[in-house]
Amino acid sequence: MAPLELYEYAHLDAVGLRSLIRSREVSAAEVESVARRALALAGAELGALTLPLFEPALDHAPDGPFAGVPFVVKDSGPFARGVPFTLGSRSIRGAVAGEDHGLMARFRAAGLVALGQTTAPELGLSFATESVRYGPTRNPWAPERGAGGSSGGAAALVAAGAVPFAHGNDGAGSLRVPASCCGLVGLKPSRGRTPSGPPAGEAAFGQTVEFGLTRTVRDAAHLLDAVAATPPVGEKYAAAPPSRPYAEELRAAPGRLRVAVTTAAWSGVPVDPQVAAAAETAGQVLEWIGHAVSATGPAVDADAVVEALMLSVYAAGAAMLRAPRRPDPALLESVSRAVLGETEAATALDVMAAVDAQHRVTRPVGEFFTRHDVLVTPTLGQLPAPHGTLDYDAPGESARSWLRRILAYGPFTAVFNVSGNPAISLPLGQSREGLPIGVQLVAAHGREDLLLRVAAQLEQAVPWEDRRPTFFAETSPGKAGDVPGG
Repeated sequence: MAPLELYEYAHLDAVGLRSLIRSREVSAAEVESVARRALALAGAELGALTLPLFEPALDHAPDGPFAGVPFVVKDSGPFARGVPFTLGSRSIRGAVAGEDHGLMARFRAAGLVALGQTTAPELGLSFATESVRYGPTRNPWAPERGAGGSSGGAAALVAAGAVPFAHGNDGAGSLRVPASCCGLVGLKPSRGRTPSGPPAGEAAFGQTVEFGLTRTVRDAAHLLDAVAATPPVGEKYAAAPPSRPYAEELRAAPGRLRVAVTTAAWSGVPVDPQVAAAAETAGQVLEWIGHAVSATGPAVDADAVVEALMLSVYAAGAAMLRAPRRPDPALLESVSRAVLGETEAATALDVMAAVDAQHRVTRPVGEFFTRHDVLVTPTLGQLPAPHGTLDYDAPGESARSWLRRILAYGPFTAVFNVSGNPAISLPLGQSREGLPIGVQLVAAHGREDLLLRVAAQLEQAVPWEDRRPTFFAETSPGKAGDVPGG
């Protein structure tokens, strides 16, 4: 067997690596060795890891569907048994997960080889991964710009070729936003499609969904097959099981679909013309393929979206307040201090007002998808932002004013966390500056099958496989070394 070279490893997706391992062209140990080199290089260059690489890798099944494929998990703990977590905060010291999250148990069963932990903004409440504790995570396409958030460290490492896919979660766009910034596929499954716990409690009233970031649509489909089993007994949020494996949807013709396209943000904020053009072009491609395309979108109350997202704010604040040690406000970033104070001051009436707002979003979105099969929008409203644009530590923000700030940057994603619909960001566009532009596709609740069929059509019609960021593991400068922890 010829040795696995770094450039070969970096170009392969997870399904490709799995095929090499299964055919015994390379061993799982050799893949892990190359992955460690790639992660050390990319993690140091991009500021994307919170800890030294795990030595050894976390326990995993030797015979799972992705046995031997390298992986990383997000610092959004407690997530992985025995692994320290900080939620990107200086106020959390010495915290270690006592048990696996339900999705982590499925990652282990799938045979994924978890080698490290990725950066996230404090409490995961930002579209920029630039915590005071760990500093900015740099975008491999343009280091002066951010990788998006909150799964920014995961996105940076996948885009740089350090791992083929990575764990992340999405409470307002935290998979799709970094996917758009870094030129990746970011699938947010339907509410209830993947586990929401344990040990986590209320997953922000079903608005936060756990999954991952990939470079290809086929990896997204195969990963979903690996982790989206029948919901555990008693799971509050559950989606109906698919009729067949999602990987089979990639070869299935979706038929002539009713596709809606909109580039107008529900809040009325301006959208960058290059970003809007990418979504419009995607609509034209779908029409050329044979779908019926119209210019329309659901009637969304933008104020209700912000109010409903306060459920996520209260969930984040409550998690901090219910922790064994109360966080020191002096060690929290400014918006987190506001979140903590507003959570403590909230009443049952405030929470019920946010629940009512969630229904004011869910119902019109659900009605829209009785008349349309797929909705196409931009993922972000702007190109990837320079570092410091979304300053989470800036004084004077309330929780609501902060939500409005991040939704001015990414106005299209959060509504589908509130409504629970599956949504996927695809790297279909590229700016004049060479920056990736994501296009979001949305389907009715439980219709990941349809979403993946259309995504596969677009990946074939507008391929992105040959695009590579400025920083890529095969050409990375410098010497690999351990990445210091925080």
